[in-house]
Amino acid sequence: MSDDEREPELDLDALDLGAVEPREFARIVKRTPPRKAAEVMTGPHRRRVLDELFRRMELLFRPEAAGDRTALVRWRITGEGDACDVYETYIADGCLVVTPHTTDREPRLTVTLAAPDLLRLASGNASGPVLFLLRKLRAHGDLRLAARLTELFDMPKA
Repeated sequence: MSDDEREPELDLDALDLGAVEPREFARIVKRTPPRKAAEVMTGPHRRRVLDELFRRMELLFRPEAAGDRTALVRWRITGEGDACDVYETYIADGCLVVTPHTTDREPRLTVTLAAPDLLRLASGNASGPVLFLLRKLRAHGDLRLAARLTELFDMPKA
């Protein structure tokens, strides 16, 4: 296979995340071995990848699925040791707004999972309920909202 025919991989030194369509990103993540995904999500590009994943949440949000729901979801993205990045997604009036840090607002739901699992979940390569059953995703608060969370987004299919 020539270099031109080779499938792109999760090489963040060469990949412009903002230019990759959601479906292509899902395919790249699907082809990335778990060890490589873990390396990426613990390396120097971690915050850049997380910022891009949450930016895309705003773009992939389905207002019609949210209806008149109002909710603050706090996302705790764990890493090596005590590393933890926090993002909040606020859903109201058919919009979703991302805040890349903790606020003083009370979340309706707090979701905690490791960065590689979030990468797989956000790219449509993992199921929230399956991650929950495997104890790779923890949810505290409104569990009905947690169960329906992925329905609020136009999830890419790899």
